[in-house]
Amino acid sequence: MPLSAVEPENYEALLTAKAEEVCALVAPFSPPAPTVVPSPPTAFRMRAEFRVWHEDDDLYYAMFRRDAPKTPVRITEFPIASTAIQALMPSLLQALRNNEALRQKLFQVEFLSTLAGDTLVTLIYHRKLDDQWQAQATLLADHLAIKIVGRSRKQKLVLSEDYVTEELPIAGRNFRYRQYEQSFTQPNAAVNIRMIEWAKEIAGTKTGDLLELYCGNGNFTLPLAAHFNRVIATEMSKVSTRAARHNLEDNQVENVEIIRLAAEEVTQAMAGEREFRRLRELIQPLSDYQLDTVFVDPPRAGLDEATLSMVSQFPSIIYISCNPITLAENLGVLQKTHKIAGFALFDQFPYTHHMECGVSLERREQETETLDERTKS
Repeated sequence: MPLSAVEPENYEALLTAKAEEVCALVAPFSPPAPTVVPSPPTAFRMRAEFRVWHEDDDLYYAMFRRDAPKTPVRITEFPIASTAIQALMPSLLQALRNNEALRQKLFQVEFLSTLAGDTLVTLIYHRKLDDQWQAQATLLADHLAIKIVGRSRKQKLVLSEDYVTEELPIAGRNFRYRQYEQSFTQPNAAVNIRMIEWAKEIAGTKTGDLLELYCGNGNFTLPLAAHFNRVIATEMSKVSTRAARHNLEDNQVENVEIIRLAAEEVTQAMAGEREFRRLRELIQPLSDYQLDTVFVDPPRAGLDEATLSMVSQFPSIIYISCNPITLAENLGVLQKTHKIAGFALFDQFPYTHHMECGVSLERREQETETLDERTKS
């Protein structure tokens, strides 16, 4: 996104136009009028990354336009970044400029911040990092009161911690989340809170057990767990699975079982096509759970055909989508068995064409038998 597109004074009009486009895309599936959740117009991104450009003795943050991928654009201000990142950017850059051990072959800088005030910076290099780098980086981390991780090819140096701890107030309770550097986290914390609360409100009408696909670090899992007897949450990423397990323990959520499986593997397990050793970690056989609700938050490609078929067997579906186009494609299949009961738009990415969507679906009346009943038959 070019910074020239950032127009806080026109934010409401831009959001209205974007919401209308998404509504038109989903209109063939007869959704109710959507809840539209706006973003703060500035200082909303909790993550940012920049190339570091070297020109003689100068050093600056750079980004590149799609139509000129080899021409650096100097970044002196980044108004969409969190206030913590904006405040840190100039002081970090000045410190790097003045320190040869830290600036030599520095290639990229990545920022990760939180509403709770925890900030981590990853410095990425085209050289091996040595003891001198570590000593200087430690001094810089102490001076700026941040965490620093150094990376180069096949090397990662963690000075203190390679994660931040976020704290989100959700429906009257604060949830703590460990977020590792270079792993996926929701970029817009304010909108993420509203998104979780919307999903939590939908989940409050459900009973039985929940199956969650693509659970990540437990972003939705922790708050939703209160509404179900048991939750089976699945995730393929080792780092995200490790974070999710820590977050469950840290927040004293005891009715969730995290299983490291891909969505395709879950589909095979649900159909009885394969047995997975990791499913033995469950406190009871998979068939003994009353899985009447499924929660999915897939990548931009949406649900693959097999997973889509499996999901369509659930009476209730809560679907969070980061891509309205693939969401519409999936709804084209799901509308054969389900109707849309709830619809929301979350502007995670202001000033871009991207829109996060939430859809709750209920199985049509003529096909309301539970997954348990279908399994037994």
